[in-house]
Amino acid sequence: MTIENLSSQKSFGGWHKQYSHVSERLGCAMRFAIYLPPQASSGQKVPVLYWLSGLTCTDENFMQKAGAHRMAAELGVAIVAPDTSPRGDDVADDDGYDLGQGAGFYVNATEPPWNRHYQMYDYVLNELPALIESVFPVSDRRSLAGHSMGGHGALVLALRNPERFRSVSAFSPISHPVNCPWGRKAFSAYLGPDETVWQSYDASLLMRDAKHPVPALVDQGEADNFLDEQLKPEALEAAAEASGYPLELRRHEGYDHSYYFIASFIDEHLRFHARHLNH
Repeated sequence: MTIENLSSQKSFGGWHKQYSHVSERLGCAMRFAIYLPPQASSGQKVPVLYWLSGLTCTDENFMQKAGAHRMAAELGVAIVAPDTSPRGDDVADDDGYDLGQGAGFYVNATEPPWNRHYQMYDYVLNELPALIESVFPVSDRRSLAGHSMGGHGALVLALRNPERFRSVSAFSPISHPVNCPWGRKAFSAYLGPDETVWQSYDASLLMRDAKHPVPALVDQGEADNFLDEQLKPEALEAAAEASGYPLELRRHEGYDHSYYFIASFIDEHLRFHARHLNH
């Protein structure tokens, strides 16, 4: 698979790089960013944390705003940040910020016109890791993290594929998308009217029935303006309690939905993942 290096910046002894490649699964060019810690330059294969971003974001939001490079360099963990959807002139889109380009919701769309390109679940689960592990000095030890829509994606991917990931974490995830406006709009468009189909992309429903848990850490700001209507962490807590799932969900007074919140606690998330990636 051919990839094109778009940019490179040295950071905390490692390298932040952006790449473009043509995705077979998505049928379009895709961009991703990777942070390779200093350990990767010495011939050591390092584990990987895949970061999934939220609505309207690209790979750049996390890499530029989260302040994650310093701790990733210390821990010897690579970070990969894909885009949040397929993009391009021939890729279906919508006038709203919460559907279409920049809003892939990490599902495999089944409904036209979305099903032609919007296969982000398969892309993140299979195609992107295969590419990363074939090109870069990384191992097959993987963890997932994300924010908002990306927190939803990270939780769903880990819950459905516990054999593939060592740990999962999320900031302000859309925890119960079948029962919130963002999720219902996206799932109706991408997956069609049968709401039973939606359930396989709902973290709270998956966690309630989980048989092979992946250690999970979730942080939620209590001043988040999307908290009550869109995020619904109480549904995730109830699911974990019902199934005995090893979820640590922390609430933080005064914090909102922004990258200021993520930057405040990203070091703790990286340490959490490093413990499981290096176990």
